[in-house]
Amino acid sequence: MYPPGAGAARIAPLDLARLLAAVGGPDAMWTDIRVVEQTASTNEDVLKLGRDGAPEGLVIAAESQTAGRGRQGRSWQTRPSGALTFSVLLRPESVPQAARGWMPLLAGVATARAVRQVAAVDARLKWPNDVLLGGGKLAGILAEQSGDAIVVGIGINVLGRDHDLPIATATSLERGGAGQTDRTDLLAEILRQLEHWYLRWRETGSGDAAGSGLRPEYVLLCATLGRLVRVQLPGERMLTGTAVDVDGAGQLLIRRDGGDVVAVSAGDVIHVR
Repeated sequence: MYPPGAGAARIAPLDLARLLAAVGGPDAMWTDIRVVEQTASTNEDVLKLGRDGAPEGLVIAAESQTAGRGRQGRSWQTRPSGALTFSVLLRPESVPQAARGWMPLLAGVATARAVRQVAAVDARLKWPNDVLLGGGKLAGILAEQSGDAIVVGIGINVLGRDHDLPIATATSLERGGAGQTDRTDLLAEILRQLEHWYLRWRETGSGDAAGSGLRPEYVLLCATLGRLVRVQLPGERMLTGTAVDVDGAGQLLIRRDGGDVVAVSAGDVIHVR
């Protein structure tokens, strides 16, 4: 799907020493940061280590994934050496299960904020956590739970023009004029933002998205709210209406033509206008 080696000479490899200096260390949240040349899926790697008892704070980043996964079982295809792909291990033991639906949205906030800061582009969010740039999908996020562990995987298209992106709705930092963004700087900033929002959210003791400031930040960044949307629900059902809010559990609230409001916890959102 991609030209062999395309973009490889134009993008620097991830620099583990710089990452450790920026966000690592014995007193830091990110206690175990690893960079690998290639793996099937960083999420699968971190899930396995989590099941084996690895502590919170593990990060695995890969220069190339051969079997990356997205939401709802989709594959996540990235240009070799042209993306930032990594997964982190979190253990929010103090947060009730009912509040953990905010974890994917939290990761979206952290990613969008970091992209805006490091790449200086107008990254926005489509519910629940797709990162958009100019209306195209720049990054995907997959959160998976195993026991008390949550693994969050993030993939960001750095390089890629129209002819070599995997799907028509995808975009990249290169297409947005920020193809020279340093991936090490970007990963470090995402980890800082993740730490900031995660600790604020977790330390409420109840996963209070409003009280931690997470919900207002999400609403500020979300391009879905206020728009007419179609939502493909599980079971091939379709819901159309105006996205009006995100509730305390992270569900999208849709007002239908009749005026009733429906809470959506899972589904594919299409921005109609």
